[in-house]
Amino acid sequence: MVEGGMQNEEGPPGDLAIRTKDFALRIIRLVSALPKNSAARVIGHQVLRSGTSIGANYREARRARSKAEFTAKIGDCLKEADETAYWLELLDEACLIPTHKLTALHDETNQLIAILVTTLKTSKGQN
Repeated sequence: MVEGGMQNEEGPPGDLAIRTKDFALRIIRLVSALPKNSAARVIGHQVLRSGTSIGANYREARRARSKAEFTAKIGDCLKEADETAYWLELLDEACLIPTHKLTALHDETNQLIAILVTTLKTSKGQN
């Protein structure tokens, strides 16, 4: 980790860059498996956009030129993760996909949110 909380591109296995990319791939597979109706298409598009944006924004955060830029990008990651949680809830509550198929993604989304909240607080000096 470099000063200001920013990291070099390479990281250990289980690192957040790898984890958010794996999450994006899981979201892509989920959207591909959705029913072919208008509600599933609209919600699928939204969850695809927000779920894949987490990793893209985290990658940008790792390349931040300042602590302020890093903090802003982590905030973007958190916003997208929270939005993803919302769309996953809608997929579940609208019965567009069986609940048991969303459980692991719900859990991972909540874990990512917790990690990002902690990262954001740390970067702002709010330990």
